[in-house]
Amino acid sequence: MSAREESQMSCGLMAAPSVTSIPLYQLELPFLAHIKTVAPSTLARHSIPIRWHPLCLMVPLSMASFLSSVLFLVLRTYAAPPEYIQVWASGTTPSPGEFGNENVTPSLVPPPGTSKHTPDSIIIGVRKGGTRALLEMLDIHPEVAAAATEVHFFDWDENYAKGFEWYREQMPYSYPHQIIVEKTPGYFTSPLAPARIHAMNSSIKLLLILRDPTERVISDYTQVYFNRLENHKPVQAIEHMLVKNGALNTRYKAIQRSLYDVHMRNWLQHFPLEQIHIVDGDTLIHDPLLELQRVERFLDLPPRIVASNFYFNQTKGFYCIRSDGQERCLHESKGRPHPPVNRSVLRQLRSYLRQHNLNFYRLIGRTFNWH
Repeated sequence: MSAREESQMSCGLMAAPSVTSIPLYQLELPFLAHIKTVAPSTLARHSIPIRWHPLCLMVPLSMASFLSSVLFLVLRTYAAPPEYIQVWASGTTPSPGEFGNENVTPSLVPPPGTSKHTPDSIIIGVRKGGTRALLEMLDIHPEVAAAATEVHFFDWDENYAKGFEWYREQMPYSYPHQIIVEKTPGYFTSPLAPARIHAMNSSIKLLLILRDPTERVISDYTQVYFNRLENHKPVQAIEHMLVKNGALNTRYKAIQRSLYDVHMRNWLQHFPLEQIHIVDGDTLIHDPLLELQRVERFLDLPPRIVASNFYFNQTKGFYCIRSDGQERCLHESKGRPHPPVNRSVLRQLRSYLRQHNLNFYRLIGRTFNWH
């Protein structure tokens, strides 16, 4: 038997003197340079078992090309970003020269076993109540898939007219064991949203995060104030917005949004209280774990969120998130300092909201430590 024939047998499936694993980032294969979706950290996590034999170095170049093709298929399937896998519209693998061809366009398909469907739970509000913080913290849970943006499907007529199929397409891909959560704060104060959501799913679980309504008014003003500054628009002091002709301006939208009892009555006409879980936004700021554990129970999720998922950021003055070895805080637009408010105006505002707060407590059978 020739040395070449012996080497071919030794490199075959029946001979395996030793088996080792080589990390993919150590394989100097030309096509790796063309794959932009693969990060070095991803390559470092993947390895391929190689059967070694001293005579295997005599493997023909065609075998090396074959292995390169196999590795390329593996990388396409398993090293893609978690949200999507990149494939080519033609359904075939392009040659190395085609990667630079602008006419060859990749399409995005979901990871195997995932699908899109309408939400299992919706954070309905309230604006400036802490909805973004709640969604980001809830998204820590491995069995939650959170919608990336505020969809405004049930409160904007132009979006609602697009139909439920359009709404479903705005949701993220999820696995069968995950629930989808959407967040649009405008739903709570929309007169049409409760009936529209009920028409979609009468048994859906709703999350409502609220904070001291007086503080919410000031936070609402603060957001609009900074938005107008950034867009080079004129601004007014908060007292000029709260008071008109010497009396409290109860038609001011920020005040209207803080009339929790008025909006809650509308929701209770379509959903029983048991389907609406109220999150204490003030508690979420100081003790996020307590509120998130309550949400887990309401959504029938196994307890996965723990104290180590949160840390207090001294610079920002609120809790940030630690998950999957990474730390992240809310956008700098969150947690902005409030402007000082004239004490007399502040007393008028609190006095006006007090009765509405009491009405709200009676509706839900629960009280809060609001001024």
